[in-house]
Amino acid sequence: MMKASAPVAKSQPSAFWSLAFRPFFLAASLWSAVALALWIGMFVTGGALPSRFDPLTWHIHAMLFGFVYAAIAGFMLTAIPNWTGRPPIRGAALAGLVAVWLLGRIICLVSMFVPLWLAAAVELAFPFVLCGVAGREIIAARNWRNLMMPIPIAVLGIADLLMYLELAGVAPPVGIGWRLAIVAIIALITAIGGRIIPAFTRNWLINQGNSALPAGHGPIDRVALAALHTGLLGWAFLPWARPVGGLLVLAALLNLWRLARWRGLATVSEPLLAVLHVGYFWVVLGAILLGASVLTTAIPESAAIHAFTAGAIGTVVLAVMTRVSRGHTGRLLKADGTTKLIYAAIIAAGATRVVAAFAAASSMLLLQISALLWVAAFLLFAANYGPMLVSPRIDAERHSV
Repeated sequence: MMKASAPVAKSQPSAFWSLAFRPFFLAASLWSAVALALWIGMFVTGGALPSRFDPLTWHIHAMLFGFVYAAIAGFMLTAIPNWTGRPPIRGAALAGLVAVWLLGRIICLVSMFVPLWLAAAVELAFPFVLCGVAGREIIAARNWRNLMMPIPIAVLGIADLLMYLELAGVAPPVGIGWRLAIVAIIALITAIGGRIIPAFTRNWLINQGNSALPAGHGPIDRVALAALHTGLLGWAFLPWARPVGGLLVLAALLNLWRLARWRGLATVSEPLLAVLHVGYFWVVLGAILLGASVLTTAIPESAAIHAFTAGAIGTVVLAVMTRVSRGHTGRLLKADGTTKLIYAAIIAAGATRVVAAFAAASSMLLLQISALLWVAAFLLFAANYGPMLVSPRIDAERHSV
């Protein structure tokens, strides 16, 4: 008689393709550094890329729809298995999703050589596939609490489409695409931030033996978010409307109150946690500057925009990427020396870029300093965290949120 053959074990994906944060965080950091270096090079030399977008519009597009797409994908697809209990997207499926993102970056960069409709179709494939994947996992698990999470991704896709329609000569309101993208990203930061920042702070303070804990989610949070999101949507469609400016200033004050209730000052001794509070403070600063820019010409709109982008988005993305990378590779949730340097560089990059909007005489120098700091922050992340992202967990049992 022939002996029955042993069952063949299924091959497991390599560590790099085991969870979405690994390839997408590395891609986000490298693309962020490369795209900003290309932009500042064009800005200084007057050069251009073979893209249908002019250099400034390409810069805006590359950061909002390239860098941020990758960061959101890495976070969302890593968090969803924790929310739903379903297996993560991994292996060939994950590699395919990364390939779709990368193809979008390439075709936008060289879109002068392809039909506009083809460039738009390839570019727009990523946000809608990502939204579909995220929505499918949440619905399959009946995880209704998180059903709203894919919506900002869909709004980002619509914003991306609007930028291509404007490029094609269709006449949506000028700039509505990139404005709507900023609104969607800030809405995602404030919604997720309202969950993770007080929760992580609470856990850390309890471990420190501190009984003064962050306030729970309540009416203040709901009113603060409603005012901010309404004001930002108003700005996206009616950026000159003075009532929108007043609402944004009010929203900024409400969100400052919200942030103060999270006990951020008590976390100064742990930068890995404190930087999340700093990132949310950038949202508050961006909202008050944006509201003021609508109400008075003394405040340039670009200061507000870069408080949101170079400040809030840059800081929160690096805060989340460092924390998730450390936790999900089995390392202590504590900032090492390089991580502290990353935080210092990104916060300084945001501050320098906002100041440049007010300092006409030295704006060129400040822009270059800000760009250098931004590139340094993300290259430091890639150099320090890249080896963690491509290697297996250093333990087999400790898991992290």
